Amino acid sequence: MRYVGMQTQISHNNRMSLLLLLAFSAIMLGMVWVFLALVNYFGTYTYDEYGNMVNALDADTVNYYFMNALPWVVGGVGIWFIIAYFTNSSMVKHATGARSITRKENPRVYNIVENLTMACGMDMPQINVIDDPQLNAFASGIDKNSYTVTVTTGLLDLLNDDELAGVIGHELTHIRNRDTRMLIVSIVFVGIVSTIMSLVMQIFQNVLWYGGGTRSRNSNDKNNGLGIIVVLLIGLVCSAIAYVFTLLTRFAISRKREYMADAGGAELCGNPLALASALRKISGDPALANVGRDDIAQLYIIHPQSFSGGVGNWLSSMFSTHPDTAERIRILEQF
Repeated sequence: MRYVGMQTQISHNNRMSLLLLLAFSAIMLGMVWVFLALVNYFGTYTYDEYGNMVNALDADTVNYYFMNALPWVVGGVGIWFIIAYFTNSSMVKHATGARSITRKENPRVYNIVENLTMACGMDMPQINVIDDPQLNAFASGIDKNSYTVTVTTGLLDLLNDDELAGVIGHELTHIRNRDTRMLIVSIVFVGIVSTIMSLVMQIFQNVLWYGGGTRSRNSNDKNNGLGIIVVLLIGLVCSAIAYVFTLLTRFAISRKREYMADAGGAELCGNPLALASALRKISGDPALANVGRDDIAQLYIIHPQSFSGGVGNWLSSMFSTHPDTAERIRILEQF
C-alpha cells in the first residue's frame, strides 16, 4: 500500500480549517443570542387571560442588544484568536515543557530529520525535545517558520534508528498534509471556550460564596443577588453548550489523519514494520507527566493518557481523536 492523495488531503484539511472557523463563529454568536434571549425571557413578564403573571420573550429587544453586542463579541474573539493562532508555537512549547535542540547537541535525531526532509523535498522543521522518560512525539506549527517536530528523551533512548525514522516520518507527514494547522485551530477554539467557561464558573462561585442574596438584609438586595445568580446560571449553561462544540471539533479532526500519517511515514522511512514496532513500544508507555491539557494531548502520535480501564476510559475513548493503536499496527504490518 502506497501513500497517495497528499494534495487531496491538504485541500481537505484547508477546507476543514475554514469550516471550523465558520462553525465556531456561528456557535459563539448563537450562544450570545441564546444567553440574551434567556435573560430577557426570565426577566420579562406579562399577564395571561386569567390575570396570571407569566414569562415572555421580547424578540425585538433581544435582537437590539444582540446587534449592539455583535461588534464586541466578534472583535474580542477575533483578536483573541489571532494572538493565540500566531503564538501557538510558544504556547505548545510552554505547555509541554519542550526545549529546542541543535545538530551539535543531538546529531542522531537531527540527521534523521534532515535526511527525511531531503527525501520528500520539504523544509527542515525545528526540533524540540521533552525531558520525559515516557515515549511519545508530535508535530506542530502553522507555517514553515513554526513547523516543529517534538520527541521525548524516552523515545530517543528506547527506539532504534529505523523506528525513530518511522515516527519522525509520521510527524513530517502531518506537517506535509497541513494536519498541524488544523489541529492548532482546534486548540485555539478549545482554549477560548474553556477560558470563558472557567471565568463564568469562577464568578458564579464568588457570587454564591460572598453574596448570593440569602445574607442580604434588604429584600431588593436579595432580589438583585438572585437575579445575578440566574444570569450567571444562564451564562454557565450557554458556555457549557459551547464547550460541547469544542468536543465535537475533536471528531471533525478525523481519525483518518492518523492512518494517512502512518502510511506517509512508512513510505518516507521505507520500513513500515519499523513504524509498527515503534507504535507498539510507544503504546506501552505513552503517558507524559507534563501534559495536563487534552487539547495539547491530541497532537501526540499516541494520546498520552492513562489507560486504566473502567467507565472513565470508556468515556474518554468516545471522544478520542486517535484510532485504536492495535489496528494501526495491524495495517502497517500488511504493507
